[in-house]
Amino acid sequence: MAGQLNPQLLLAVPLAPLAGSAIAGLLGTKFFGNVVGRKVSHTATILGVLIAFVISCMTLSAVMDGATYNATLYQWMNVGGLKLEVGFMVDSLTAMMMCVVTFVSLMVHIYTIGYMAEDEGYNRFFSYISLFTFSMLMLVMSNNFLQLFFGWEAVGLVSYLLIGFWYTKPTAIYANMKAFLVNRVGDFGFILGIGLLVANAGSMNYVEVFAKKEQLAAMLLPHTDWMLITVACICLFIGAMGKSAQFPLHVWLPDSMEGPTPISALIHAATMVTAGIFMVSRMSPLFELSDTALSFIMVIGSITALFMGFLGIIQNDIKRVVAYSTLSQLGYMTVALGASAYSVAVFHLMTHAFFKALLFLAAGSVIIGMHHDQDIRNMGGLRKYMPITWITSLLGSLALIGTPFFSGFYSKDSIIEAVQASHLPGAGFAQFAVLAGVFVTAFYSFRMYFLVFHGKENFGHAHDDHHAHDAHAKDAHAKDAHGHDAHADDAHDDHDAHHHGLAPGQKPHESPLVVWLPLVLLAIPSVIIGFFSIEPMLFGKFFDNVIFVNEAHHAMEELRHEFHSPFAMALHALMTPPFWLALAGVVTSYVFYMVKPAIPAAIKEKASAIYTLLDNKYYMDRFNEIVFAGGARLLGGGLWNIGDKGLIDGLVVNGSAKLVGWFSKVIRQLQSGYIYHYAFVMILGVMAFLAYTVLFPFAK
Repeated sequence: MAGQLNPQLLLAVPLAPLAGSAIAGLLGTKFFGNVVGRKVSHTATILGVLIAFVISCMTLSAVMDGATYNATLYQWMNVGGLKLEVGFMVDSLTAMMMCVVTFVSLMVHIYTIGYMAEDEGYNRFFSYISLFTFSMLMLVMSNNFLQLFFGWEAVGLVSYLLIGFWYTKPTAIYANMKAFLVNRVGDFGFILGIGLLVANAGSMNYVEVFAKKEQLAAMLLPHTDWMLITVACICLFIGAMGKSAQFPLHVWLPDSMEGPTPISALIHAATMVTAGIFMVSRMSPLFELSDTALSFIMVIGSITALFMGFLGIIQNDIKRVVAYSTLSQLGYMTVALGASAYSVAVFHLMTHAFFKALLFLAAGSVIIGMHHDQDIRNMGGLRKYMPITWITSLLGSLALIGTPFFSGFYSKDSIIEAVQASHLPGAGFAQFAVLAGVFVTAFYSFRMYFLVFHGKENFGHAHDDHHAHDAHAKDAHAKDAHGHDAHADDAHDDHDAHHHGLAPGQKPHESPLVVWLPLVLLAIPSVIIGFFSIEPMLFGKFFDNVIFVNEAHHAMEELRHEFHSPFAMALHALMTPPFWLALAGVVTSYVFYMVKPAIPAAIKEKASAIYTLLDNKYYMDRFNEIVFAGGARLLGGGLWNIGDKGLIDGLVVNGSAKLVGWFSKVIRQLQSGYIYHYAFVMILGVMAFLAYTVLFPFAK
């Protein structure tokens, strides 16, 4: 069925979640009088996302048969020949993203029924996550920069609302403000990049801009000797660094764990953080014109992949371990973009979406079972109490570390091979980073897995809270926006209303059906989707005419040459360094945390300087606090004291009032009320008039 897709059906994809969001948000909240209850709210939002998912699957099927769509749906205005429009561009990249976004979102919606059951903001939460889905769909379906920017900003706004969902918790407010501000930095670069392209290509439409790529490639940035396309691409990528949490704009992502667990899965798995990866892949015709930009992307990605992985090793909060693994995996995707292996980056984006959503939701299930204690040192032996959570977590972890035959293996191994085939500056460091990252990922993933599901039971003792207090003293003692200490009662507690942790003698139990069903449904693609989709996505015609690669960049050619079948690839991997590095990571974590727990304790003591460096996240937050926040406070203080108080209030406002007062005081002396004073003034006036006419007889 080659040909056009139905625009009405496509329009229903983003509008169905928007309608669900409106029902839950307008009719289900206190502000509008709670017209509908919880049941209507979650039914409307789940139905909206389900409709979007079904149509997305139909669209993907049609696209694989050769159908496409690229047209304007609504023209907002025309300014001097520049058209501002809403339009969709649906091809294989868009259709795949639509399916991933709607499927993960649907799982999160179902899971939320169980997870947020006791929360007062139940309806508001459903409204937010549906609105988030709408924003993300608008971003991936857009065919022009204006709509891309709208979706880009909308996911940023809704993530701000979601991270600060518990708005009475100081740490949550601090975290959402941090996410918002860091994303503003990236978005400033993003809008500069868009501005450069629009100014020089004269259009906001992707296809029209791509058509002028040869002219753009020949231009220099005015008044410099820099290539215009390099500057524009680096600016666009700075936007991606903010959204996709690349070093040094990654600092918001671990703190965003302050939001409820379902949004951790939504933001950090399939949607917001992958927006940057999607955008660079969509812009492949432009990025291919600049080796400098690709080199920059590769180096930033490799720094993120390796150094964020190190931070995962020392985390004790279950959600933060998974958050740092997200950072590291986003680094891998970015490295693939830099190696011109866009299809590999998107492939990893897809496989990662399933197993990372699974790991976050499984972490949430553990948190429910532990009565909202998130410290992995207070867990252990949960395997027998929570069998479904245990087995799905194990499958997710195996996919994450790249175990042969699991979905994560196919995408991660392809990235490592693509980097080895790249000859750009920085490729050597990137090779080292992605290989070392394999060991690091396996180590911290299985450290978490063993501490949570195996070994000694560390919960339900009378005094097990000392761990938690010690682990989170730092997080709970966050600073508020003005740099003052804002002590959160329970920074690592997911619901402040709940009793924290299991009481003595209490045992964890498996989560309800609405919580474990999404885990099972996410575990299936986490295991099998890589095996079935690697051939069409990387070596078939799936991304033909969607992703463009310069002939000089032959990473994909080399991958195609090496590839025989998914089965052969997995068997061959048993002989390669990544497999042995991953195995070494798992074995090391087993020895360290199950057999000889004294070893990590001794290492921590001996390497206390390194531990402190990692514990303080390379002092990036401190640096930002002193340099940027401190600088802003200094600048703000100066502007306030000199500009506001001194010039505006002091000179203009109060000064003019004082001048009027002084003038009135002087004039008042003349108004005495005595007739002879007024007569005297009149005589003076007549004399002055006569003197004037005598001295200046020709004055008119």
